[in-house]
Parts: sequence; C-alpha cells; structure tokens
Amino acid sequence: MFESIIAYLESIDPVLAALYATLFTWFLTALGASVVFFFKTMNRLALDGMLGFTGGVMVAASYWSLLAPAIEMSHGEGFQKVFPAAFGFILGAFFLFGLDKILPHLHINFKETEGVKTPWQKTTLLVLAITLHNIPEGLAVGVLFGGVAAGVPEASIAGAVVLAIGIGIQNFPEGIAVSMPLRRMGMSRKKSFMYGQSSALVEPIAGVVGAFAVTFFTPILPYALAFAAGAMIFVVVEEVIPETQQANNTDIATLGFIGGFVVMMTLDVALG
Repeated sequence: MFESIIAYLESIDPVLAALYATLFTWFLTALGASVVFFFKTMNRLALDGMLGFTGGVMVAASYWSLLAPAIEMSHGEGFQKVFPAAFGFILGAFFLFGLDKILPHLHINFKETEGVKTPWQKTTLLVLAITLHNIPEGLAVGVLFGGVAAGVPEASIAGAVVLAIGIGIQNFPEGIAVSMPLRRMGMSRKKSFMYGQSSALVEPIAGVVGAFAVTFFTPILPYALAFAAGAMIFVVVEEVIPETQQANNTDIATLGFIGGFVVMMTLDVALG
C-alpha cells in the first residue's frame, strides 16, 4: 500500500501532493477531535502519555526528516556546510517565539495566556494556540514536496510521505487535547469537534505555501527545512513538554516521548 501511495504521488504535481499530504494530517486531527462524540472527559494520565508521544515524534521528525537532509544538501565543508541548517533553525525558533509573544492564545491547561491582551473567549484562544503550533508541521511537509518539485536529489516523495504520516499520527492526540477541554467546559459535542478539527486547517495552507516557495526559490530549501525544524522544536520545548508535567505524570509522559521518537525514527529510516 505504501508503494502505491508513493507511485500515485510521484505521478502528480508535487504541490498538489503537498496539499493531499497535509489534508491527511488535518484529517487525523479531526479524527482525534471526534473522540469527543464518545467521551466527555479523558484520563489525564493517558493524555499526558499521548502528548509525550507527540513531542517525541516532533523531535525525531525535526532531525531525521528535516535537519539531516538540510545538512546533507548544503554545499561546502565544515562550518560552511552546517551554516544553512543552523541559521534556518534559529530563524524558525525565533519566528515561533515572535508569534508566541504577539498572537493571543491560551495554553492547553486553560490557566496560562500569552500574547497581547484581548477580550476573546478562552475557546478561541485555545484554538489559536494549537493553530500556531500546526504552522511548522504543515510547512515541513510542504517544503519537502517542494524540494521534489525542484529536483533536489536529497528530497524524495517517500521521505515527505513518511513525515506526513508521522505528523498525522501525533496530530491525533492534539485533536483530543483541544476538543476534550471544550466539552468539559460545557460546550456541545458538535462545537467541540468543530473547534478541535479547525485548529489543523492551517496545515494544508502552510504546506502549499512551503511547496510553492521552495519550487520557485530552490536555494532556500536547506534553510526552509531547518526553519521548520527550529519551529517544531520550539513548540515541543515551550508547550508540549511543560504541559505533560502539570499533573505529575512525568514517567508516562517520558515513556510516551521515547515511544514517539522511536516510531518516527523507524518510519523515516525504514520507509523514507
């Protein structure tokens, strides 16, 4: 089945393939959000384990799918070879840092708000938080497909598909993490689901933008890959990991992180 998917995506325009791949990652977010139709609450231990898994997938994807190819495709030796990856990584982290300080949003624990002060409701702020964190995920998939379109040897459809699968897997608990708190606050199942799935709608947009950008400006590919990696690592360290420590479930969150890292690493090496 994996080979059939690769063959099909190789036969169509890579930008269109990026759209399809990021629609898949959105779909798994929606699938996670749909859990709200069956449960009103979720065990905090299970949620922390899933969020830890999410962090592990994102960290592994940042290296195996983004940073390593960025370094490999850079020219020169020594510092010259690593500069695009290092510079792009820093830019990505500071980009998310800037958005984090400017865009009003609410952490998953419903206690900490960041960004400029606003009268917006907590539900809107929570969705904005998850939306903010989905930007680098969609961008990461898009720039890989854009590299394929530009004919960069180090970029492959298989690698881009594996990254989309990994991000899709970790999007499932993210959908739960948005919809469940809203349901617990008394919002209807339908509205909780709609808010939960809408948080990932930014991924297809970011994916197409990333693919287009790399297609027209091929030299930026290593910078773009590292940019997405830096943004993803910022999200993990600033939001995902701290959130797993709120209820003293450190052990299960750590094991979840390790499991997520191993799953993503295995997928990338075995299939990518």
